[in-house]
Amino acid sequence: MGKALFPEIMGTDKSFTIRPARPDEAGKVLELIKRLAVYEKCENDVITDEKTLHDSLFVKKDAEVVFGEEDGVVVGFALFFHNFSTFVGRKGMYLEDLFVIPEKRGLGYGKALLRYVARQAVERDCGRMEWICLDWNAPALKVYRSIGAHPLSEWTVQRLDEDALKEFAKG
Repeated sequence: MGKALFPEIMGTDKSFTIRPARPDEAGKVLELIKRLAVYEKCENDVITDEKTLHDSLFVKKDAEVVFGEEDGVVVGFALFFHNFSTFVGRKGMYLEDLFVIPEKRGLGYGKALLRYVARQAVERDCGRMEWICLDWNAPALKVYRSIGAHPLSEWTVQRLDEDALKEFAKG
């Protein structure tokens, strides 16, 4: 997909494209995940490695990754997968991560990546698209409101981390 398909980046003379990550790029995916974790102030939470990502993304196909490139250089990524809504009765799209390197923010690249995932959701007949955003991430929240996304009220994310999950599963 080229620049013409993303009106949000029309004001730049750079060539911006979005493409699926390749199996030999698991290390690049990991690098961007680590950079995202630094931005989100949770770098110690990244426990995955390149092999695990390669197996999960390119062998098991648990999720998909696309890279945003400016003039052929990766400047951001989106990682997404399908979930299912019992209320809607159809699959949905879940955006796990969206990240643009700091020096390339404000050019519309994040919005273009978000639009790409939204288009995938529409093409795949998803009933909705969801993601989580940190409360303090005002620039992202501003973008999300501008595209018509709304926060859910009365819903709180619950999580069992790996150790708690295994302990609970034992019964």
